[in-house]
Amino acid sequence: MVSITYIEPSGQALTLELSEGWSLMQGAVAHGVDGIIGECGGSCVCATCHCYVETDRLAQLAPPSAEEGELLDCVAAERKANSRLACQIKASPALEGLVVTIAPLQGLGV
Repeated sequence: MVSITYIEPSGQALTLELSEGWSLMQGAVAHGVDGIIGECGGSCVCATCHCYVETDRLAQLAPPSAEEGELLDCVAAERKANSRLACQIKASPALEGLVVTIAPLQGLGV
């Protein structure tokens, strides 16, 4: 199990234990984390799992794919240097204790 902390749009923190290999979106949806919709089920086509990853932990993640980058270019909330789609981040021991902040608006803003 991997401990991940989600900061909901309200500011409330929720720490969950995710099975290794689960996406952060899957974990959020399964546990009712406010603000993560996961409309496409993790297919990287809707951007309803936009989050901000702790800046000092970004290097521990694989870089965004071209598809993820294109979606992040059009997200409803501000795209930041630490923006990612939670469906593209898999829980692993290397991410133990990761904190992600849910973007206040979800989906594509185009």
